[in-house]
Amino acid sequence: MSASVSESEEQTAGKPDLPPVVEVSRAVAAPLTHVWEVLVSPAGAEALLGAGARLGGKGEPYHCSDGVSGVLRSFHPLEQLRVSWHETPDSPASIVELDLRRDGESTRLDLRQDHLSAVSDVDALAARWSRALDAVAEVAEA
Repeated sequence: MSASVSESEEQTAGKPDLPPVVEVSRAVAAPLTHVWEVLVSPAGAEALLGAGARLGGKGEPYHCSDGVSGVLRSFHPLEQLRVSWHETPDSPASIVELDLRRDGESTRLDLRQDHLSAVSDVDALAARWSRALDAVAEVAEA
């Protein structure tokens, strides 16, 4: 398990206006094909995005019971999901990208959230996405 906020002092030295980025990774003890099938299922969408989330086709919106919403922006089977993500109906959109890759008998999930505002609570977001990837792994490994 790893989680980071990729805004180190080196990256931002002399560039104080760079927006923050959140990156979280997880190894899932399941084959890539199975993890993909889980992610695009109702249980996987809820594990990743929140209760009530259902992923449709590219360009289709999703809505969670806690007010989170967005649109499926990119869908590359067995490789990547990208969604816009609004924490509340009035909040600006950020982009959440989840890349999948085979890692031996397991699957590596690399999540990146960018287009965040300078006032975003990146620690809370990193913790949120870490819990989400744990939930995806739990569903996939069950």
